[in-house]
Amino acid sequence: MWDEGRLRYGGDWNPEQWPERVWREDVDLMRRARVNLVTVGVFAWSRLEPAPARYDFDWLDRALDLLGEHGIAAALATPTASPPPWFSLAHPGALPVTADGVRLHHGSRDTYCAAAPAYRGAARRIAAVLADRYAHHPALALWHVHNEYGTTCHCEHTATAFRRWLAARHGDLDTLNAAWATSFWSQHYSDWAQVSTPRATQYLANPGQLLDFRRFWSDTLLEAYAEQRDLLRAANPAVPVTTNYVLGDWVPVDHARWAAEVDLVAVDHYPSAVDGGAEEQTALAADLARGWARHGARLRTVTGPGATADGGAGGRSPGDAAGGAAWLLMESAPNLIYTAGRMHTKEPGRMARHSLAHVARGSRGAMYFQWRAPAGGAERFHSALVPHAGPDSRVFREAVALGEALERVAEADGATVEASVAIGWDAACGWALQHPGLPSQRLNHHREVAAAHRALWRAGFGCDVVLPGDHLDGYGLLVLPALYLASDATAEWVRAYVHGGGHLVVTWLSGVADEHARVRTGGYPGAFRDVLGVRVEEFHPLADDDELPLTGGGTGRIWTETVRLAGAEPVRAYAGGVLAGQPAVTRHRYGAGTAWYVSTRPDDETYGRLLTDAALAAGAAPTCPAAPAGVEAVRRRSARGSWLFLLNHTDRPRRVPAAGVELLTGAAIDTAVEVPAGGAAVVREAAPGR
Repeated sequence: MWDEGRLRYGGDWNPEQWPERVWREDVDLMRRARVNLVTVGVFAWSRLEPAPARYDFDWLDRALDLLGEHGIAAALATPTASPPPWFSLAHPGALPVTADGVRLHHGSRDTYCAAAPAYRGAARRIAAVLADRYAHHPALALWHVHNEYGTTCHCEHTATAFRRWLAARHGDLDTLNAAWATSFWSQHYSDWAQVSTPRATQYLANPGQLLDFRRFWSDTLLEAYAEQRDLLRAANPAVPVTTNYVLGDWVPVDHARWAAEVDLVAVDHYPSAVDGGAEEQTALAADLARGWARHGARLRTVTGPGATADGGAGGRSPGDAAGGAAWLLMESAPNLIYTAGRMHTKEPGRMARHSLAHVARGSRGAMYFQWRAPAGGAERFHSALVPHAGPDSRVFREAVALGEALERVAEADGATVEASVAIGWDAACGWALQHPGLPSQRLNHHREVAAAHRALWRAGFGCDVVLPGDHLDGYGLLVLPALYLASDATAEWVRAYVHGGGHLVVTWLSGVADEHARVRTGGYPGAFRDVLGVRVEEFHPLADDDELPLTGGGTGRIWTETVRLAGAEPVRAYAGGVLAGQPAVTRHRYGAGTAWYVSTRPDDETYGRLLTDAALAAGAAPTCPAAPAGVEAVRRRSARGSWLFLLNHTDRPRRVPAAGVELLTGAAIDTAVEVPAGGAAVVREAAPGR
């Protein structure tokens, strides 16, 4: 079902919301659009189990049989993201509690506490019943556990579980007190019973406690996922199991470290920028997903064949053809961009460009939420492949065209995405920088990763996202944007890379704290001072509208620092304010490599030039140097050949040098391909010398 050379295409199908006559129309439309995979049953718990231990599977039997009869595969979900009303009434203690102590009530999705034994037991039971009934159904291609794990809670069940987790992580109270620096503000704990969740407080909460609470929830939700996964896997080991990752700073899930526990990394991506930022966000989300999948594959390798990082069973990935680093765009919006306060209708062609951008970066297909727009319910105006207007609509016509395009480019499936630059990312750094007691409220690890990625994306460089400890062979340049937390092991990982000849760019606020969010004393940037050859004495956060000029042009924003040279040479200096004449960007030879330090956030153009200079000096090159501005280029390569994906984000046709066959049209390309305005081209490149 997951053979290389076949891309999956479809979305969430909700037959329980429609009469059966609509089901048959849906299947006919799916076949017209070349849909080959649909997710079923995500929010169907109340229809599957209308009362405790009383099940109604007749409708799901008929729906799955209908799909199977027409050659459409199912990603069958466990419906545990939305418990039915009877469960909430029977188990009020399993309803979530906010940090202010308010217990939430039934009436929306995600109304549960994943630490509550009653919820976990009910989730296991419905998963086991589904596994027993459908594990060998001919339409079943994938198990889809839950939906967008991320719900947190502060109830007593959570407090008890949190204490157990802390005892396992830290061992004893002395170690916990040291990690959390509890001597500050008289927070020293003398009994485990004194430790609770970080509830609403009079003033600033303990940063170590907040950070560990996010880690706790990531592990707790992973346990909940693994309980269901193991039941499904035991019923039929041949069917892969996954869950869909939701993206956002609020999510208490370390997706990279979950990746060893899923057979396929699946992400839901909904860009929020209306202008070209949506394309930048799409590229970053895809690179993140691929990086998480690669990290998960590494963890499985480290812990042995067929094992996960926690010693569980693994190795059933649909991505074995791609080196085990498989991922899939599980959800996206066909024709809408959800911005603050309104829904923006995507322009013609934008749906296809976004989908092909994910495929170019390694997705095993393009899936959407949802197939048919519902007539009622909270998300009645959510985007869908079949909108309220029905199949006689621009959206559905574009869906049909995209299905054909995905079949034409499927031969690139399984090929490696070329990238010469690595960007460091770590979920815990993002969580730690959310504490309100920092020098500025504008600090955000994910936004800094996005800023570096955006600069390199605009300059045409292919990027991989890596985590501390990942292999760095083959990357000319490593960029660490605001890697605030750095353990001793992370510091050594960086040191070894540069000393061995690697090129490094570190930005402000990196290496400042250890893994417990305790500041490394002696001068910033703490863990990386020796590699960078600098010592920072003071931070100078800037106001929202402030910026400082830099020598050589451009400005610095958000943040500036007093940088003292300790072996490094200045590359750019501040040209105004109290820091005038002092280093802003430095470069340092360390072993056989070179390390740059950027002590401010340059404007996008300046940042692009700096990172381009560093990348070129490291021997990296843009994917397609001759591609004109506004044309995104991604190359995939395997032993079978190479494929150049070109996405034209402008309103005019653009010519790009290339030779081979353009797969979307079948045209032979001798010297250049014309990419339509707002369109795409995928060139199977001619072998060198042909």
